[in-house]
Amino acid sequence: MAPSSERIFDSLGHFGRFQAFVYFASVFQAMSCGIHYLASVFMAVTPNFVCGIPGNVSSVLFYNSSESSLEDIWTLWTSTENYIVARLENGEIWELNQCSRSKREMSLDLAYEYKGNKTIFSCSDGFLYDDTKWKSTVVTQWDLVCDREWLAKLIQPTFMLGVLIGAVIFGDVADRLGRQRVIWFTSAGQFVFGIAVAFTFDYYSFVIVRFLLAMVSSGYLVVAFVYVTEFVGIKARTWASMHVHAFFAMGVMIVALVGFLVRTWWVYQIFLSIATLPFVLCCWMLPETPFWLLSEERYEDAQKVINIMARWNKVSTPCKVSELCSVQQDDLVDGGMGGNDASSTKKHNILDLFCNWHIARRTITVWLIWFTGSLGYYVFSLSSVNLGGNEYLNLFLIGAVELPCYIIACIGMDKLGRRNTLIPFLILSALICVLIMFIPQDFNILIILANMAGKFSIGVAFGLIYLYTAELYPTIVRSLAVGSGSMMCRVGSVVAPFCVYLRSVWIFMPLLLVGIMALLSGILTIMLPETLGKPLTNTLVEATEMGRNKTSCSGKTPPADSAALEKIEMFGQETVSTEK
Repeated sequence: MAPSSERIFDSLGHFGRFQAFVYFASVFQAMSCGIHYLASVFMAVTPNFVCGIPGNVSSVLFYNSSESSLEDIWTLWTSTENYIVARLENGEIWELNQCSRSKREMSLDLAYEYKGNKTIFSCSDGFLYDDTKWKSTVVTQWDLVCDREWLAKLIQPTFMLGVLIGAVIFGDVADRLGRQRVIWFTSAGQFVFGIAVAFTFDYYSFVIVRFLLAMVSSGYLVVAFVYVTEFVGIKARTWASMHVHAFFAMGVMIVALVGFLVRTWWVYQIFLSIATLPFVLCCWMLPETPFWLLSEERYEDAQKVINIMARWNKVSTPCKVSELCSVQQDDLVDGGMGGNDASSTKKHNILDLFCNWHIARRTITVWLIWFTGSLGYYVFSLSSVNLGGNEYLNLFLIGAVELPCYIIACIGMDKLGRRNTLIPFLILSALICVLIMFIPQDFNILIILANMAGKFSIGVAFGLIYLYTAELYPTIVRSLAVGSGSMMCRVGSVVAPFCVYLRSVWIFMPLLLVGIMALLSGILTIMLPETLGKPLTNTLVEATEMGRNKTSCSGKTPPADSAALEKIEMFGQETVSTEK
């Protein structure tokens, strides 16, 4: 029997016109989260550059090519080891490197090779940037190169740190003040802070405002998952909640499109921020969820929302809150008669996830999968602009390939099982990482296709881990298990930008790390029990026995209680949103 609150959907429909309106309005704003999460791939790009020089240039020499201006040289620039020889109008000849410059002594001829004396100077006159692709970025705005390069590399990690903190704060606030108010605040905050980023006056104000933007973006995504989950009935909930991620991926695709059309970073940021302005203007019409209103005993308000849902869905006789409450009291009485042992009311902590060897091994594996999924997701996304070819098309395709992976995840976990879907896609992503290392660098199309396949496989694995985690643990520690896994996911998103920067050490280092983690996760997943069609466990003893009883994994067992399964799906959807 479904919980009393679930009876709302038996009366009003599981995905009627009202739910469709609320769902698509809410997930439309999820695109804004995808936009801001990946905006830095073009906003903080570092173009080719050399030291500035104290004077007007009369001629420029690069190897055997002589030009009248520096702008004509950039098309020939191939390596950071290159330097440019420039003659000033006063006759001085300078060698311009990326982080230093030298003045030739006693030289009158403009030659590329010079064996005489030089005086080395710092780049006190700033830098000259290649603006053929990007007219302006935050790197060129505040000279985040050379000894300030580390500041540029902190832009994405500090944003992800804001994602982590925002998910924790707004998830709690939504439980206390309601989903509606948090959705109003975070959606408006995304617009306000998004616009404010474009008008920051220095690097530090830029990072601070971006940090606040990350908090509200993450907060919106967390609460939007819960919001749509509480409006969609049991029959459509899994697919509806899973495909919120598809709109996040569409946001990534919008980043690629706007980046292609707008090459000045602050204009680019404004266009990205106004992309979802229609939702900000109409989000005040979204109602509070009946689930939260009932939990707060605001029965009259809950009845009003139910009546609105009934009118939209053309239901003539909507259910009554009084009926739901009476059924809930009956359920509580029945539950009390069943007799709960003392362990169900005991306070549990993170150490219970390591209470014995079997549960501890399970916890380590689950945490590793959460971490690997987030790490792989962002390594493939952030690295897409460095694959060669058209970087805008690369990012667009990396976002587009994410759309079908959630469909495959839904089908696979219901037909093949959670573990049997997770293992092959984790191992496949590891094999793809290895394969990419052996593709010649001039085969750009093949490299891009392989990266798309890698993003697809890690996306499928990542899409189902939240539900699998909830099913692997008993009721008494289920929230701890999913919550701790979600935290490991956020750690992965913070680490991912630093992993991408390891390309400067070895071009394949990020892929090697992701491949190793994915392979290890896939192998360890083999030791996890299959949970498809299994009843949910209530105690740690039952959960341990599920792992030991290998024969039961393939045998027929009673189906899981649908109401309990939907409860953990709802919780899982609330926490999985933090993966992004």
